[in-house]
This record gives sequence, C-alpha cells and structure tokens, in this order.
Amino acid sequence: MDYQVTYIVLAGIFGAFMAWGIGANDVANAMATSVGSKAITIKQAIIIAAVFEFAGAVLAGGEVTSTIRKGIIDTSSIVDQPELLIFGMLSALLAAGIWLLIASKKGWPVSTTHSIVGAVVGFAAVGIGTEAIKWSKVGDIVLSWIITPMIAGILAFMIFQTVHHLILKQKNPLEKAKKYVPMYMFITAFILTLVTIKKGLKHVGLTVSDNEAYLYAAISGVVVSLIGAFFVSKIKVDKEKEKEFHFHTVEKVFGVLMVITASGLAFAHGSNDVANAVGPLAAIVATAKSGAVAAKAGVDAWVLLLGGIGIVIGLATYGVRVIRTVGQKITHLTPSRGFAAELAASSTIVVASGTGMPISTTQTLVGAVLGVGMARGISAIDLGVVRSIFASWVVTIPAGASLSIVFFFILKGIFG
Repeated sequence: MDYQVTYIVLAGIFGAFMAWGIGANDVANAMATSVGSKAITIKQAIIIAAVFEFAGAVLAGGEVTSTIRKGIIDTSSIVDQPELLIFGMLSALLAAGIWLLIASKKGWPVSTTHSIVGAVVGFAAVGIGTEAIKWSKVGDIVLSWIITPMIAGILAFMIFQTVHHLILKQKNPLEKAKKYVPMYMFITAFILTLVTIKKGLKHVGLTVSDNEAYLYAAISGVVVSLIGAFFVSKIKVDKEKEKEFHFHTVEKVFGVLMVITASGLAFAHGSNDVANAVGPLAAIVATAKSGAVAAKAGVDAWVLLLGGIGIVIGLATYGVRVIRTVGQKITHLTPSRGFAAELAASSTIVVASGTGMPISTTQTLVGAVLGVGMARGISAIDLGVVRSIFASWVVTIPAGASLSIVFFFILKGIFG
C-alpha cells in the first residue's frame, strides 16, 4: 500500500488530538460533579483522572475493539478499497476531534461517542453510500438523548430525597450521616464494581458470570464501607465553619464518599469510552499494515497509551470549561447532591449495559444533575444553560458528519 507510514503517522496525530478532546470534554464532564460540589479541587481531579482513567484505558481498555463504531456502517462493499476506509477513519478522527475542541471551548458537555458516530456516518454517506449506514442504530442514538437523561434524572431525584429525609432533615444530621453514609458507600462500591466488570473487564477477555459479578461487587461494597466508616468516624465538627453553613461537617462526610465515586467513575470511563474512541485509530493502523479491510482489529499497546496520555492532558489543559458548566452552571451542587448525581449516573450505566440500551456517559450525568436540581424545584435550574446543552447534543451528529465529509474529500484529493 502506498503512503502506509504516512497514514499511520497521520492516524497517530489525529488520534492524539481526539484523545485530547475526550479529556477536555468527556472526562471533564465525569469529574464535574466532584469538582463543582467542591468535594475535590481541579488539581485533585486531574490526579485522580491521571491515575484511574489512565489505568482503566491501559489495563482494561480493550484487547479487541470493533473497528467500525458501534456497527454503524457496513463495509462489505469496500473490501477491495482499503484506502477508502483509511480516508474515512482519518476524516472521522479529525472531525470528531475538532467538534470536541469547539464544544469544549464553548463549555458544552457533548458525547464523544456521538461525535465519532456522526463523523463515521458522514464519510460513509459520501464514500460508500447511504445504504451502507445502519439507520436503525442512528435512531437508537437519537432516542438515547431523551431516555438516558430521564432515567438518571429520576434516580438522582429519588436518591437525593433519601439523603434529605434520612440525614439532612434530622435533628442531629452529623450523627445520622455517620450512621447512614457507610450504607451509601456500600451501594456506591457495589454499583461501581458492577460498572467496571460489565463495561471494563469484558474487554480484557475475563469471563465473569452474573452471580460472580454480584458476589465480587458485594465483597467490594463491604470492604469500602468498612474503610469509609473508619475515616468518617474521625471527622470532627468544625464549629467556626458550622456558623457559616449549618451542614458544613455533614457535607464533609459526603466529600469522602465523592472521592470514591470520582475514582470509580474515572476507571470505568477509562476502560470503556476511551478504548472505544480510539477504535478508528486501531482500524487505520490494522488496515494500513495488512492492506485489507478487517471487521475487527487488535488494539496495539501504543494506541491505548496514546489515549491514556491524551485524555489526561486534555483534562488538565481545557477541561475546566465543561466542569464549570456541569458542576456549577446547571444548578448549585454540594457534595451530598453531587454524590446523588454520580450514584444515579453509575446505576443507569449498569442498567443500560445489562439491557443493551445505547447510552452516553455525558448525557447520563447531565440528566442526573438535572434530577438533583429538580429536587429543589425548577427555579433551582438554569434553563438557559440546559437549552444550550440540549442544542449541542442535537447538533453533534450533523456537525461531526459535515466536518468528516469535507476532510474525506480533502484526503481523497491528496492521496487518492
């Protein structure tokens, strides 16, 4: 194949650019509730992401990744034209990366998956033909704009109501927090372990039955709740701060919980979303090396490393804008509200993984934050910010598709 090295070098550059975009937008979104509620600082979020997202991406990031995003297109008609697939995937990477750059600059939390799906659909429409696009899959994505935020929002609303009635409403909320927060820690660790097993470990070829998954999740829950109970018991009342804010010490207890949820979400996110997003890069490398279009391709270690490093740099350099939108602008978050949102988002991901429902981590978290805001009434939500976010979700697929079409023709003109 001509230009084999050039294709791989370009794929590496475009792939690194997109990984940066994932860090700036998707990872920032996953960390937003923890930072926005002031449970952790942006520097601590970067450290947690650096450790857990990187570990998730590299350790459980995927032995084999489907090269065609989510089965969105059929490549059987271009098996004799591997360069068409390379041009398409290069265009998709660059288009999705640029859309993530624009969205991050505006502070819009958009779906990385939908960005790349839109880009792949765009190149497929002009490079292969509209009949190659599996439109039912595109329809499922559109439905997910409504369904997943709604489920996460309802769950978050209900979880926060339990926190409100069991702890915040009581005469001695700190005593109640020390009693009930270990229970929430058990549930959180249980759910996050299930997320990791169902969305992460399946990629490394480990087969874990449902019963085993529940057993491991229960063991994890018991261990985390015991360790958490020890640290929570050491928290003392800060009388000076209590004068300023009555629930200061109680929220501090939830702050401990949010460090656990942020770490677990980062690992689960790194193990799933990052590996999937570097799928086009793996497709280009495999096709350029073999000169043939493969349905599936192994993911080289350097591809996962590139993804892991890129997301950490993206979060550190540009993530603060999306963090502000999700963590501060939609509604006012405290650690107890942020915890309710993160637990609801994690639970929705587990349910969706079990049923095969298409899901975006971004939209799930935003829905959960809205649910927590609704617990205080509609006036607690900035509807202008919410409208902008929904508009950015609707625009994501056409924007990715349009950019990808332009880049596809440019690349075809240069190398074709």
